[in-house]
Amino acid sequence: MVLKSFVEVETESHFPLENLPYGVFKPEPGSVPRPGVAIGDYVLDLSALSSAGLFDGPLLKNSDCFNQPNLNKFVGLGRPAWKEARATLQKLLSATEPTLRDNTALRHIALLPMDKVQMLLPVTIGDYTDFFSSMHHAKNCGTIFRGPENPINLNWFHLPIAYHGRASSIVISGTDIVRPRGQAHPTGNSAPYFGPSRKLDFELEMAAVVGPGNELGTTVDVNEAADHIFGLVLMNDWSARDIQAWEYVPLGPFLGKSFGTTISPWIVTLDALEPFACEAPKQNPSPLTYLVEKTSRNYDISLEVLIKPSGQADSCVVTRSNFNHLYWTITQQLAHHTINGCNLRPGDLFGTGTISGPEPESYGCLLELTWNGQKPLSLGGTTRTFLEDGDEVTFFGYCQGNGYKVGFGRCSGKIVPAAPQ
Repeated sequence: MVLKSFVEVETESHFPLENLPYGVFKPEPGSVPRPGVAIGDYVLDLSALSSAGLFDGPLLKNSDCFNQPNLNKFVGLGRPAWKEARATLQKLLSATEPTLRDNTALRHIALLPMDKVQMLLPVTIGDYTDFFSSMHHAKNCGTIFRGPENPINLNWFHLPIAYHGRASSIVISGTDIVRPRGQAHPTGNSAPYFGPSRKLDFELEMAAVVGPGNELGTTVDVNEAADHIFGLVLMNDWSARDIQAWEYVPLGPFLGKSFGTTISPWIVTLDALEPFACEAPKQNPSPLTYLVEKTSRNYDISLEVLIKPSGQADSCVVTRSNFNHLYWTITQQLAHHTINGCNLRPGDLFGTGTISGPEPESYGCLLELTWNGQKPLSLGGTTRTFLEDGDEVTFFGYCQGNGYKVGFGRCSGKIVPAAPQ
């Protein structure tokens, strides 16, 4: 049964009453950032509701978590507080509840058209880790670079592989991405190439936002890890393939990845995603005991990537994938992250790695889609092997319910020329 809000919500909207994702916004350019939730084409100002005393449950009644410039304090409160907030908001926005519906003055202050506000990063991200959790992506990359005989390293099937990313260059959807400069493989006996990347790529990912963390020296049990994950966002972890290929041996990605990572502004909570939970792929061999889950789950989230080539009016769909293709679950990723005693903190982010499906039309990056430039991609009258200046890449993601969608909005960025030297 579709929930009914007094705020009009179109059937195809990503933001019905079943969703209520969290973000941070400014009503006007000079105003103070504040938390909000998305409902239809509107943003509900949580600071206004808090100031009006409408969060009156035992966990939030005396909290100032919604009078902050980010969501870190709220996500750090944990699942009981998240559930209390969700129940309160679903009640206040219900078509049958008069408290906000009939309060014209408060509604005028608290409900703002989404296209009039400025969205910001929803959390202050202290640390960012990027995983490598799609078997199809790992197999394709290994085949491209090492050949089909042994495309996936042995350790990949025993632990969620990851590297430490750069939190400072994570940006909100709509931010331009400057083409990075760097070194690439030498040709023959020449010095390494230096200049703007010639193989700029997108990576279709999602990312988990950490809620309550853990103390340094302690671990999080894999079967309790979901209580440490607030929700998910879309993520484009842009990649300069030529820079990365030259630098990544022996220590892994660095300048080829750290120039920019784009996330969507709305965090969709695990509670909103719960109806779309599905069984994760069977893992063979069975992982070590600390990674064995009583219930191993992914989510049925449809993912889509569009590219609008420079100078063209229309975008072209280049891939359709699904979050349920992940081999290592987000709860396994979090548990493994802490198994050495590493302390996670509220607002930390960890990416899934590129999410590729088994079919060519479900590959999650141009490296795979064009097989490292060998098979140009047709885009409405033009072709691409990798991204050119002026190209705009947009991700969408949503879960399809019975008569409604739980979605993430858009995650987009446009490539602009490398900065002058």
